[in-house]
Amino acid sequence: MSDVTALENFVKQYKDLKTEIAKIIIGQDAVVNQILISIFSGGHSLLIGVPGLAKTLMVNTIAQALGLDFKRIQFTPDLMPSDILGSEILDENRQFKFIKGPIFANIILADEINRTPPKTQAALLEAMQERAVTVAGHHYKLSLPYFVLATQNPIEQEGTYPLPEAQLDRFMFAINLDYPSFEEEVQVVKSTTTDTQAQINALFTAQQIIDFQQVIRRIPVADNVVEYAVAMVGKTRPNNQDASSFIKTYIDWGAGPRASQNLILAAKTHAAINGKFSPDIENVQAVANSILRHRIIKNYKAEAEGISEEQIIESLF
Repeated sequence: MSDVTALENFVKQYKDLKTEIAKIIIGQDAVVNQILISIFSGGHSLLIGVPGLAKTLMVNTIAQALGLDFKRIQFTPDLMPSDILGSEILDENRQFKFIKGPIFANIILADEINRTPPKTQAALLEAMQERAVTVAGHHYKLSLPYFVLATQNPIEQEGTYPLPEAQLDRFMFAINLDYPSFEEEVQVVKSTTTDTQAQINALFTAQQIIDFQQVIRRIPVADNVVEYAVAMVGKTRPNNQDASSFIKTYIDWGAGPRASQNLILAAKTHAAINGKFSPDIENVQAVANSILRHRIIKNYKAEAEGISEEQIIESLF
């Protein structure tokens, strides 16, 4: 099957997937789109939102519709690396046997990731980056596709361990969740306070998702689009000669090369879901907010004046 046919099939299956997810998830269309873009780009996402916005339900529904294995890990201050990776035990024959932890699934929901100490965060980091884990000197590969969706509560910051920049950079997207609109909330209440239960059908197999990820990677990109993405990321760095006075005034630290890679990968997927065979500058701009939001570090002046990450990113366009 040619890549063009594969992409046409992808557009059709993607529409069916959105319809399937909408059986349970009302509204939040932009959030679902961004999660799916990062899955088909082979990246991870960080969901930032207050409790009660159906983050777990959303991820569970997406995992079911994609036909993938899903595990939820509740991150707590006493969570140890072995609690998520697994551990070796002595079996009845006095042989060491490895019991796999919850990290061995296709989609991991790392709930409230900033509640756990750095040692446990680092264990997750290896899995995210290498798609493998090391336990007691043994290397275990994780089954593909592999996708980590971490959630973070922006309100309560007592007793939390903020994610270090190096770890934040491993997330392709940082996605902000807002409260639903009045109409959406009415729909949510109506649909969740009766005894009807929607059934979610699996529309993909793990292999199909891997195949689509590879087709998307093969999408050609014009040089001017790559240069636009790299230039945009370069402009977030205050010591760059192309950085505007706005950036130099409000930013301490800009985005690294991983942001440029992610911009192009996500732009390819964004183009593919919209039926285009090559991304343009509009596709790069469409994904820029979620890719750059967590990679730029504002200074005290920006905080004091209430300048948001979105305003800073808009200035780059």
